[in-house]
Amino acid sequence: MPTPPDRRAFLRTGGLAALTLGAQGLSPLGAVGMNGAQADTTARGAAGAPRPADWRALAEGLDGKLIRPGDAAYPGARKLFNPTFDAIRPAGVALCANPSDVAECVGFARRLKLPLAVRSGGHSYAGWSTGNGLVLDVSRMNKVAHSSGRATVGAGAKLIDLYDKLAASGVSVPAGTCATVGVSGLTLGGGIGVVSRKYGLTCDVMESVQIVTADGRLLTCDANHNADLYWASRGGGGGNLGVAVSFEFRTHPTREVTVFFLHWPWSKAVKALRAWQAWAPSAPDAMWSGMHLSRNGGTDVEVVGLYLGGKAGCERLLDRLAGAAGSPSSSSVTQTSYRQAMLIMAGCASRSVAECRLPATLPGQARGGRLSRGNFTAKSHMAYRPLSEAGAKALVAQVARPGEHTVLLDALGGAVARVRPDATAFPHRTALYSVQYYAHRLGARVWTRTARAAMRPHFGDHAYVNYVDPELGGWRAAYYGGNATRLAQVKAARDPGRLFRLPQGI
Repeated sequence: MPTPPDRRAFLRTGGLAALTLGAQGLSPLGAVGMNGAQADTTARGAAGAPRPADWRALAEGLDGKLIRPGDAAYPGARKLFNPTFDAIRPAGVALCANPSDVAECVGFARRLKLPLAVRSGGHSYAGWSTGNGLVLDVSRMNKVAHSSGRATVGAGAKLIDLYDKLAASGVSVPAGTCATVGVSGLTLGGGIGVVSRKYGLTCDVMESVQIVTADGRLLTCDANHNADLYWASRGGGGGNLGVAVSFEFRTHPTREVTVFFLHWPWSKAVKALRAWQAWAPSAPDAMWSGMHLSRNGGTDVEVVGLYLGGKAGCERLLDRLAGAAGSPSSSSVTQTSYRQAMLIMAGCASRSVAECRLPATLPGQARGGRLSRGNFTAKSHMAYRPLSEAGAKALVAQVARPGEHTVLLDALGGAVARVRPDATAFPHRTALYSVQYYAHRLGARVWTRTARAAMRPHFGDHAYVNYVDPELGGWRAAYYGGNATRLAQVKAARDPGRLFRLPQGI
């Protein structure tokens, strides 16, 4: 059996490394990143004017490192995953080593009324993990440990850290596909991932989170302690309530799994789309899949997925899809280890863990990293009902327009749907699948705007906070649905002075 092609290799060449099933990779109560990715927590506004002595005092008070303009590390430290935001120049970037450093930075920003941006993976779709004030970076806080069925994970850990280090214990946590997305951003926005239909969203297995709040306190939040923050931290998105520094997750045991890639000719796009949306959300929980409709040097219809079981069982389920969609023009079905499957899903099938990182020397990156940054624009929908024939034709027509772009549909249902919409802050429990409009190169912004607008009559106004969209109207209802009012109440109680603020802050 030939080696399966890297998932979204064509997107990676154009800069997409995230599916924030993503995100959402952020860090604090909001740094995002399925995979990828909502936005990292943060605030961007007019910077204050701390004196040189203030900055020196901050640097001396940190166990980590403060990087300022003019420092050799500054050009790299200030950048996000998306080069679109390279013109933004923070007054300082604090590489925090521990919760005390985080509290020091929060106090500094509060006293001097300085805009504060929080960053973990730096994948914020809107660039809200940087700003012209102080960037609080938690990348160094990336320890991953496992004991007695629980994983303790630092807020700065990337998904590649999570999967690789837990693999040694034969366990994992349901999460996204983009290797460099931050665990915290993904979790805080919900966390759609490749085993979510079996084990739930990332936030569903989060049993506690430690958060530094606006008053500088370090709070442990779980079902019995600071329960309001715990509820809000499971899907409320980032940048609103504080800085997450550590998580405890319930793990699941791993075994060999089966990954697959199926392709159909573009002439079969509408039929394949309607067949997939009828099959994927109602398949057995062990089966996850996503559909990619893309135009990148040519049009393509792809279904990619992972089955928590052997090859024969996977092929039987795929035969049902092929029976409705027609036989695929090409297919690859391979049984492999769970760890290798996560590398394949990240587009790193032929790379080592060290290579499946961004190339740099700062925390969370690696000298031997071979992944690249990506210039992209994205928007989203959450599909609560299947597309009609007219809706499917409309979506296919949008993808066929000139440009380099893709629509990524990720199946939900299963364990995700068995949680009440108000049990966590993530409201989209009954959605059939997520929809991401992802584009790069010339004309990307115009295409995403036009494509989402064209599909609004078919999908409605729901959207995923980990795919944060700065142009989205009615974003409170779109992201949070009926949970918006309760989130606002938690915000008023926990951050009355609004230290943590975003253009789309609750």
